[in-house]
Amino acid sequence: MKKVHNFSSGPGILPAEVIKQSAEAVLNFDNLNLSLLEISHRSKNFIAVMDQAVELVKDLLKLPSGYSVIFVGGGASTQFAMVPYNLLKTNGTAGYLNTGVWASKAIKEAKIIGNTQVIASSEDKQFSYIPKGYTIPDNLDYMHITSNNTIYGTQLKEFPKCPVSLVCDMSSDIFSRKINAADFDLIYAGAQKNMGPAGATLVVVKDEILGKTGRTLLSMLDYRTHIKAGSMYNTPPVYPIYVSMLTMKWLKDNGGVSWIEKINEQKAALLYSEIDRNSMFKGTVVKEDRSLMNVNFVLTKPELEAEFDALTKAANLSGLKGHRDVGGYRASLYNALPIESVKALVEVMQEFEKKSA
Repeated sequence: MKKVHNFSSGPGILPAEVIKQSAEAVLNFDNLNLSLLEISHRSKNFIAVMDQAVELVKDLLKLPSGYSVIFVGGGASTQFAMVPYNLLKTNGTAGYLNTGVWASKAIKEAKIIGNTQVIASSEDKQFSYIPKGYTIPDNLDYMHITSNNTIYGTQLKEFPKCPVSLVCDMSSDIFSRKINAADFDLIYAGAQKNMGPAGATLVVVKDEILGKTGRTLLSMLDYRTHIKAGSMYNTPPVYPIYVSMLTMKWLKDNGGVSWIEKINEQKAALLYSEIDRNSMFKGTVVKEDRSLMNVNFVLTKPELEAEFDALTKAANLSGLKGHRDVGGYRASLYNALPIESVKALVEVMQEFEKKSA
């Protein structure tokens, strides 16, 4: 079977060894002669998985004391509502940086909960850049940012110095580069980009910011409920958490975030260099804000799209179509994507130029 180079934006590529291990666990988990899909989430075997997953998060993020780590369901989209529900005071204000579709959806949910202010936005230029030079008011309950914008291919290279609690949606670049976790009061991330399969959501929250909204919270939507229950207030997404644990272990065993950050920089530099050099392609965002995770580009001759698509298909390049709202192409370079896949894409781009320029 020919290798498929998987550039899917999500669910994204997973390490081959993780897929193998998780497949084996579906058949026989922990030598129990039971499938991972059918064991009790309260068994000692799965509790050990949960404990290891939590410890790996703390280790990879170099998380200081005073933070809790939980795994919940519902994806990042549920966090769009849970964040303001847990942090926005009844008479307070939340601040948001609007850098794309997912940030816009988070803003929409926050406005339902309470007073919400868009501090800065790049919507005026179709989210092709990251706003800069804005001031964050010091009377906000929290400031929400999205670290990487999967659809438009922009990424915050520096995080704002924030006088209030800083909340970040890191769904598409968690564990891909070094951060100072202590700069954030809450981080959340859907698993299906860099951490595991769809179904689990990671939340890292500073304990002291909770319980201050002035409202009585529904149990299932209260972070403190899940913290107290060790992510087992209800049945957790067992399989996605297990695969996420394996992926984080793969990352740690190979050298951690510092190791993968260098590789991610190499992959992105290789592809962006070809986009800038090749007469048949052009990037769609300003260079200083280009994402290391999601590389967006278009053809300089859009009428030749079918020819380029045929070449990518013949080379077993998968998942390159741009988002339906943007068009063009998008190569997602998540942690598990080997640099050999990027080289394969670059070779196809060079072949296309020779044939069509």
